[in-house]
Amino acid sequence: MDQATAAQPSPPPSARGSRDRAALPERTRLAIGFIPLTDAAPLIVADRLGLFAAEGLEVSLRREPSWANIRDKVTVGAYDAGHMLAPMPLASTLGLGGIAKPMRTGLSLGLNGNAITLSTQLFERLCRVDPAGAAAIPMTAAPLKALLAEDPTPLTFAVVFPFSSHAYLLRYWLASAGIDPDRDVRLIVVPPPQMAMTLAAGRVDGFCVGAPWNSVAVAEGVGRIAIAGSEIWPACPEKVLGVTADWADRYPETHLALIRAVLRAQAWIEQGANRDHLVELLADPDAVGVDPRLLRPALDGALPFQQGAAPRAVPGYHRFASSLAGFPWISQARWLLDQMARWGQIDPTLDRDGVARAVYRPDLYRVAAMALGQPAPTIDTKPEGQHAEPWLLADASRPIPMEADRFFDRPAARDAA
Repeated sequence: MDQATAAQPSPPPSARGSRDRAALPERTRLAIGFIPLTDAAPLIVADRLGLFAAEGLEVSLRREPSWANIRDKVTVGAYDAGHMLAPMPLASTLGLGGIAKPMRTGLSLGLNGNAITLSTQLFERLCRVDPAGAAAIPMTAAPLKALLAEDPTPLTFAVVFPFSSHAYLLRYWLASAGIDPDRDVRLIVVPPPQMAMTLAAGRVDGFCVGAPWNSVAVAEGVGRIAIAGSEIWPACPEKVLGVTADWADRYPETHLALIRAVLRAQAWIEQGANRDHLVELLADPDAVGVDPRLLRPALDGALPFQQGAAPRAVPGYHRFASSLAGFPWISQARWLLDQMARWGQIDPTLDRDGVARAVYRPDLYRVAAMALGQPAPTIDTKPEGQHAEPWLLADASRPIPMEADRFFDRPAARDAA
C-alpha cells in the first residue's frame, strides 16, 4: 500500500484534521505565497478543501509573479511560509542572491514536474544538424553539441531562478553532452508564467520550467519539449514548504499543523478518483488560472511533446505523495548543495552536510506523519540516483514502496562535486 492510499483523507466538509490529538497552533492566521504552477497543488488543495481549517489555521494564499518575491516576503515576515524551490531555503540560509536568512523546511511539496522545452526554430536547426538525435524522445543534448560545433554563437536558455532544480537539471542535461552551461550557452532568469511568451518573442531559444508552462508553449506552437525533468532524474526534489528558522522556533505547533494539512492534501491529490476535482481547483483564476486542457497532461503524466502530436506517457512526471515525495531527505539537500559547488555558486570547502541538516528537517516530517498514521523513514539519507528499478525502503515505520530513481546518464563519480 502506498502513502497516498494509506492516508485516505476524507474530502471536506467532513475532514476533521488532527487537532484532537495534537497541540493547538500558537498562530492561527497565516499568509502563504505561491507561484501559479501545477506543483502548488498541495497548498491550493489544503486551502480549498478545508484541510488548513481542520488544523485550526486560517490561511490566506497569495499568488506571486516570481520566486524572488516569495523569498523576500518570507524573509522579512510579510509571509509566514512560502511555496519555495527546493534549493531556495538552502540558498537563503547561505545568503546567496539576497539577504542571509536561516530557513527551514520540514516538508517537500513534491518531486519532479519540470521539462526542458526548445523553440520550434531551434528544434528545426537541430533536425538539420542531427536528424536522428533530434528525433529521439526523450532528447539528449547531443544535437545541441553538434549545432554548437558548427555555429558557436551562444544560445540563450531561461530558468526560473539561479538556485532551482530547473537550473541544475538544465545544467546537468547540457553537461552530459559536453556543453559548458557557463561558456557555451547563456542562462537567464524568467518567471514561470512568462516563459511561453518569452520563447514566442524569440528572446530565448529554450527553457526549463514547471507545468503547465511547457504545455502552454507546445499548445501555442512555439515550443517542443525535449525531455521531462523526471527523465533526467526521476526523484528530483522540486518544491518545499519554506519558513524562516526563527518563525519555526517561535511557532512549532503552527508549523506542524501546516505540515499535517499539506500531507493530507498530497495524499488526496494522488488518489486518481480526485483528478477531475483537482484540475477544476487549479484552473481557478485565483490558483494557476490555466485552461484545464493544459493542466491535465502533466497531472496524468501524458504530454504531447509538440503541437499536434499524440500524448506520450511520462510516468512520475509529478509525484506528490508516492515514493515519499513529501519527505525532506538530507541526501537530496546534499545533492542540491553539490550542484551549487559544482557550478561555482558556493565554496567547495563549505560544510554541505551541516547546512543540509540545519535546513532540511526530516524530524518534523516524522512527527506530523505519525499524527496522521502515515509511514515515515527512520533514516535521513538514502542513495540518490542509483535505483534502476522500483525498490522497497525497509528503514521505515513500515516498508514503503519506492520508484526507480536512477539518473538518465548513470553518472560516474567524476560528476559529483
